[in-house]
Amino acid sequence: MFSISLCLSKTLRRFYTQENGYELLFLSARAIVQAYLTRSFLLNLKQDGKALPNGPVVISPDGLFPALYREVIRRTPHEFKIACLKDIKALFPSDYNPFYAGFGNRDSDELSYRKIGIPEGKIFIINPKGEVAINHRLDVKSYASIHKLVDDMFPPTSMFEQEDFNSWNYWKMPLPDVDC
Repeated sequence: MFSISLCLSKTLRRFYTQENGYELLFLSARAIVQAYLTRSFLLNLKQDGKALPNGPVVISPDGLFPALYREVIRRTPHEFKIACLKDIKALFPSDYNPFYAGFGNRDSDELSYRKIGIPEGKIFIINPKGEVAINHRLDVKSYASIHKLVDDMFPPTSMFEQEDFNSWNYWKMPLPDVDC
């Protein structure tokens, strides 16, 4: 799942091209009247002649003014995104989260992704400079560092193991308190 404000790079293109088996969902709090422009933006976003793969674009059913009011005046686009993602998640068994990672460009995107159960380490916020932040730490990941780790962070879906105990997360888990 990805927020609509995307920066296409060589680093994430391998992930975007679905070589590892992931499907993309584009989500925007934009108004329904902006659907054509949003879809055109995504279809025409290219780097080195490569485009994003097709995926559903989920857009707010609100009109232009209610959507602008929510996003510009109230600054709460996450209200729509959280509700929408929860509705999509409800289509799957309760013990399964269909959302593996989230990319966005605002703190509200991070809030939306956390609310639906995406692990903090799989939420990537891209600032206007193209720097990638995880947990508000800019120095942690750049596009180049994600490229080096793409198969570890986004393993091929055919090789899924239990997420809590895979080799990427095991050593990051806090040690339990032990009474001696």
